[in-house]
Amino acid sequence: MSSATAIPRDTIQAYRETHYRVLGNAPTMLIVGEANQPLAALHKAAGVTCSAFITACNPFSRQDADVASNVHRQQALANDLAQRGLIFIEGIGELPSNGWPAEESFLVLGVSLENAKAIGKQFAQNAIVWSGDDAVPQLVLLR
Repeated sequence: MSSATAIPRDTIQAYRETHYRVLGNAPTMLIVGEANQPLAALHKAAGVTCSAFITACNPFSRQDADVASNVHRQQALANDLAQRGLIFIEGIGELPSNGWPAEESFLVLGVSLENAKAIGKQFAQNAIVWSGDDAVPQLVLLR
């Protein structure tokens, strides 16, 4: 993580404390910096060595009062991922302690760090959570 960022320090801390819940047939909760055995098993079952947890909701972490806009952005992300031929699983990002509404998200399997960053930037996100072959989720700042 670079010290030069446009993202407020408290926002970065909130990202670190967020629960990144992967839904689907093998549910798990990703925690930044903690190895995740179910994620490692999911990578292995899918034949990939990496994944990223990405949302299109609330660009640049500005809470959007218009729920329909977030639904539309999330559908656009799903369409983009499908066009890229990527496999993705629904998820939810939430920080129960601060009252911020849960954000629909996707765990994208087999996406490289560079491509995950590009997708996050395309959908105006401050950060993504990326995991390599060690299955340790890492916060990756995008601006």
